[in-house]
Amino acid sequence: MRTFKHTQSDFTARLQELIDRPAVPPGIEERVAEIIEAVAREGDAAISRYAREIDQVELTSENFTVQPREIKNSTEKVSSSLRRAIELAAAQIKQLARHRVPVAWRQSPRPGVELGETFHPLSRVGAYVPGGTAPLVSTVLHTAALASAAGVEEIILTTPPGPEGSVDPAILFAAMESGTEQVMRLGGVYGVAALALGTETVKNVEKIVGPGNAYVTAAKRQLYGRVALDMVAGPSEIMVIGDEQADPRWAAADMLSQIEHGSGHEQAVLASDSETWLRQVADEVEKQCAQLSRGDFIRQCLEQGVYLLCFPDLREAADFAGAYAPEHLELMCAGADEMASEIKAAGAIFIGPWTPEPVGDFVAGPSHVLPTAGAARFFSGLTVEQFFRRISVVKYEREALQRELPAITALAEAEGLSAHGRSAAIRFE
Repeated sequence: MRTFKHTQSDFTARLQELIDRPAVPPGIEERVAEIIEAVAREGDAAISRYAREIDQVELTSENFTVQPREIKNSTEKVSSSLRRAIELAAAQIKQLARHRVPVAWRQSPRPGVELGETFHPLSRVGAYVPGGTAPLVSTVLHTAALASAAGVEEIILTTPPGPEGSVDPAILFAAMESGTEQVMRLGGVYGVAALALGTETVKNVEKIVGPGNAYVTAAKRQLYGRVALDMVAGPSEIMVIGDEQADPRWAAADMLSQIEHGSGHEQAVLASDSETWLRQVADEVEKQCAQLSRGDFIRQCLEQGVYLLCFPDLREAADFAGAYAPEHLELMCAGADEMASEIKAAGAIFIGPWTPEPVGDFVAGPSHVLPTAGAARFFSGLTVEQFFRRISVVKYEREALQRELPAITALAEAEGLSAHGRSAAIRFE
């Protein structure tokens, strides 16, 4: 853990380094490009090779897809308590999403003109669900359930294969609960590339959603344009702003909840105007880390990915939060509601001591697929609206076109596009 204080001469420079953090660590773009190119060139053969090389699993085109019988046998192993939790989360996510489904509209802003929009669900969407050291069951719900609420016809889920090509039973149960059409045991860059580009066996999708590690994030960025994407959603990060009234144990637990993911690139930032409170939280982080099952993964981040920032007051901490634009921002301080209304950039804000970030990860309702690495300054979290095509609708009557013809022809002339102007003018010759 590294501590930066406002009394240090390089404090501003240190803060700027955090704001300018890279979405993808240097050195992996070339490897990612190599895998994407191989999938584009070789198709199924490349997938099988990278499954063997990266995930140590023998896959052929015949078993890329998890078969219905395997899904049935596997989901029967899911405990009743976990089934209920998945059903609750899916219901609450879909309930919120249905309130946000866009509705077609038309209006007449001036005589003889009708303007409007129509919305149609995408036909085929791919949801990437990280596996690796932790099968993210909740990510199935926070991607596929939204697509289902939008009315997407085909929802294809892909996730890294486990031992002998297995897929976690809870992921399969969540997939079925979310309305997923097909589950594929394809992971990382080669899985994302297969969804985007298609192969002999894998039909390409129109859009890919879901978070991933630094390699998956790099792959999505490189594939943008060949497929639609949700956002840059890489390794998890959290920022907590707290004062001396906040319980240090709770703040430490919330920070640990995000850096336990295990990629080694997670980031946790703790900000306060009390150096004493920062030290108390740091002590709690060390103490709780020793008691956690994923303590080894957490320690990968403690030295390079955890920052304690001491500001002269919480107003400056809030100003920094808006510039840092964290994926998750917790406000555990007096006046948290007012502070939240003033912060203009964050993936999601969690207000007050009784709103730990994991409620957003699991059951609250808004999708936990959120922009990372400062991308919240220009991207927003995944919502049901992102699974629709929006089409503008324009209708002019004769008198309206005649009234606006001078403006049309003037603009066409200014741009040197005479055919544009004539397209409108010819109707009155």
